[in-house]
Order: sequence, then structure tokens, then C-alpha cells
Amino acid sequence: MNTPTIPQTNAQGNAATKTGNAAPSVTPIGAAKPNSVAMDSTQSRNLLDTAAAKGSFGTFAKAVEQAGLSETLRGVGPFTVFAPTDAAFAKLPAGKLDTLMKPENKDELASILKYHVLAGRKSAADMGKWESARTVNGQAAPIKMLEGKFSIDGAHVTEADIGSSNGVIHGIDKVNLPTAAKL
Repeated sequence: MNTPTIPQTNAQGNAATKTGNAAPSVTPIGAAKPNSVAMDSTQSRNLLDTAAAKGSFGTFAKAVEQAGLSETLRGVGPFTVFAPTDAAFAKLPAGKLDTLMKPENKDELASILKYHVLAGRKSAADMGKWESARTVNGQAAPIKMLEGKFSIDGAHVTEADIGSSNGVIHGIDKVNLPTAAKL
């Protein structure tokens, strides 16, 4: 079975590179890592299992399965996922979700879902410093910070920094559509 791969990129959308033979940094046990997301009991669960356990991302999980991206989001990562809640999917125009879930629309669905994923583990605090983020589908999504809350491409983060073993989830209130899907 072919598993779709999501390229590893840094915040600027460039391929990640390793430098020299520098020794890896070591963080003492119990010390906070810079730019890390707080972890809790969900740390042992991957992104999809964590989303399923939250209860409000069922439609997102089904869409990931239908798009053939489940093995990727259960993989090593790390990834940052802006997961639309079930309520966000309910806001789509009538019939749109059913159309996207059809096998013949798998590529379009995968593109839309990849527009909700970033390479790397990014906390809400990290994201609030950015003007845009390069998604794994290749497009940049605009980020705005207003009164201590941030949004990505118009979707407001309703629950931030949900930690998992291979990344972090930020729940959002809207399904974002990449440029090609907006036509």
C-alpha cells in the first residue's frame, strides 16, 4: 500500500537540513524544552488517536482515513494539525462534505486536509508570532493575532496545544480551503 508522505519543512517552507557534526542538545529531565507544547497523558497517543479521544474531531478523523493520510498522521512526525471540529465541518455548504468523501474526490480531499497540516510541532505561542505558515500542501496560510487569540486563514483556534506523541493539534472553527479548492 502506498502511504502518502508529507515533506518535512521548516517554518519558512524550506526543506529541513542538518548541520555539521554538532552534538545533539540535551535537556535535563523535567526541564521545559524551548518552543515545546505542554504534554499530558495524551503524549502516548498519536495525532489521530488523540483527536478521536477528544470527541469533537470525528469528522476530521474520517476524512483523514478517506484521504489515505491516516498512516502519515500516525507516523513519526512531528506535525502541527489545525483540525476542524465536527461543528466546523457542519458549516460547509450542503452536500460538500459528502462530495469530498467520495473515492473519486480523494485527491481534492487530501489537498484540503494537507492545508491543515504543518511540518513540525508548533504551539499557539509560536504561531502567534507569525504572519503566515507554509502548509504541507505547499500553500501559505495567513495567520492573524487579535486580543491574544489567533486564527489561520480565517479559522479561529477554539482549543490550542492539544499534545500528542507525534505533534500537536489546534482545534479550529472552520474548514479552510486552499486556493485551488476555493474555485
